[in-house]
Amino acid sequence: MADLDGKLDQVKGDAKEALGDVTDNKSLENEGKADQLGGDIKEKLSEAGDAIKDKANEVAGKIQDARDEN
Repeated sequence: MADLDGKLDQVKGDAKEALGDVTDNKSLENEGKADQLGGDIKEKLSEAGDAIKDKANEVAGKIQDARDEN
């Protein structure tokens, strides 16, 4: 879900930045850049969380396999 939130923030940020650029509104343009950055961060954190979960599941599987062998 965080991936989707991150993507939505990026798209929203792109739109704000473009609108700010067209209207020469630096505040809106900067707000759009901030939204894009926030979206990037959400996406990267979600990816990192998924990687940690995958590794934890892999380790748990190896521990279970070792127990089953004994």
